[in-house]
Amino acid sequence: MRTEKRAERARQIETAAYDILEKKVFSGLSMQAVANEAKASNETLYRWYGDKTGLFEALIRGNSAHVAAALGEADPDPVTALRTVGAVLLGMLLGPRAIALNRAAAAAPSGTLGRALAREGREAIAPRIIALMHAAVQEGQLGGAPEEMAETWFSLLIGDLQVRRVTGALAQPRSDYIETRSAAALSRLQTLFPVE
Repeated sequence: MRTEKRAERARQIETAAYDILEKKVFSGLSMQAVANEAKASNETLYRWYGDKTGLFEALIRGNSAHVAAALGEADPDPVTALRTVGAVLLGMLLGPRAIALNRAAAAAPSGTLGRALAREGREAIAPRIIALMHAAVQEGQLGGAPEEMAETWFSLLIGDLQVRRVTGALAQPRSDYIETRSAAALSRLQTLFPVE
């Protein structure tokens, strides 16, 4: 199968998986249900993803890819990059796909999905954010330990918004709110970690 055709087919399969996750929880997601929804063969799904946990991990990687792409295309100025990437990250985390993934992970008693979410999501993105913090220190834009700054920035940016979205206590915020929140998180970070 050609690369473009396979990528399009994978998008169809993953869209079908999200449709099922949004209507049900992870327990309602079966490879057969996804195959039926995507009009794909069960064999294709097992060959490409291994099992439904593998499919779940692929969904997380696909969702995180938006943030990875923003990091790859970010402005060379670290502070400008943090503001832009912050808005992309927050928009992704509060979007319907991330919420469906988090609800599925929260409903799975084994913790397997939660660990997959951490590994394929935050643990994949956090080192790149730490690298931006390190660059900001090198450029004389921030002062402090990059790891501590990254952890603080995540807290300032996300806070309890994702938990409130997952529990249904918060509607999906508009893009102007996300942009404002990203700018405010960066401003507060600069206040907390000034250059000495």
